[in-house]
Amino acid sequence: MPFPESFQVTKEAHSTVSSAQDGTSPISSLLKSGYNHRVSAMWQAERQLHKAMFIYPVFLSADPDMEQPIPGLPGQYIRGLTKLIPFLSTLVTKGLHSVILFGTLLSSHTKDNVGTMADSASGPIRPAIPLIRQTFPSLYVIADVSLCEYTDHGHSSVLFSDGTVDNKATVKRVSDMALSFAQDGAHCVAPSDMSDGRIRAIKLQLLDAGLESKVAIMSYSAKYASSLYGPFREAVSSKLVTDEHKRYLLPIPARKLAEKVMLRDMHEGADMIIVKPAYADIISDAKNIVNVPVVAMQVSGEFAMLHAAASAGVFDLKTMAMETTEVIVRAGSDAIISYFTPEFLDWLD
Repeated sequence: MPFPESFQVTKEAHSTVSSAQDGTSPISSLLKSGYNHRVSAMWQAERQLHKAMFIYPVFLSADPDMEQPIPGLPGQYIRGLTKLIPFLSTLVTKGLHSVILFGTLLSSHTKDNVGTMADSASGPIRPAIPLIRQTFPSLYVIADVSLCEYTDHGHSSVLFSDGTVDNKATVKRVSDMALSFAQDGAHCVAPSDMSDGRIRAIKLQLLDAGLESKVAIMSYSAKYASSLYGPFREAVSSKLVTDEHKRYLLPIPARKLAEKVMLRDMHEGADMIIVKPAYADIISDAKNIVNVPVVAMQVSGEFAMLHAAASAGVFDLKTMAMETTEVIVRAGSDAIISYFTPEFLDWLD
């Protein structure tokens, strides 16, 4: 049965007769009623924060009993396996879904041009992967594939004698390293060196080993030459001896170049791409141009700045951590590498 004529509103009437209290604005401009409650405000979000989005950065030591605070990263520690497992157990109980593993060396270890200790059986990463997998079967384990923690020059690449990047040697070294982590049981390998062709080389290594359907590649694709990596470099004792990183990491003003790199890595076989730092415009671009999950990394410098500003009374830490993370998700990120992960496991309850 049609509505009575008195209840019918024509399109013209809706656009011209409807007006607000001041008699000038159309009723359709009155929007506060749609978000004036906590629940309805939440419904306005296209995407919601949830625990499975968070990837926790773990700093590993080859010393099984080490538990050493990182001065530049409040609340973060370098841990050996006997300390890490109980710590992770608490987080997994709270809903932790994924970790990304970074290695640190002991004073007795030697750094060299090719980062020999990066995938050494006596290094920090390889012994940890199978133990974490065995202890936490549901945890998604990502192995960061970077040489910077292990090279004497502090770069994520193999260098020529003149200090410039040897792309061919770097690709070979990084793909070998990724394969070793894959064979140890990593669900995912994350190369961060930005060398041309490294994703294809890793994919081919995985194919040859029969691991192409078992191990994902999460590429640091849009990785910028940011000044926000200082606390991380301090944590892993990585001191750059040249500014060569400005040649292989993306220039800060570059946007179209980031698109090229992301598309290249996806076509070479990357299953996911990382935007680092978590620049909202690049995340948004990534979401529009690639058809793989977009992971954003809220880097060490931003984490440290938020803590410093909160300590100075500039804002409440939880409120600002929520705000910055929600911006990352609003921009389009599917997952977030965040030092705030333990806090979010509590906050999201």
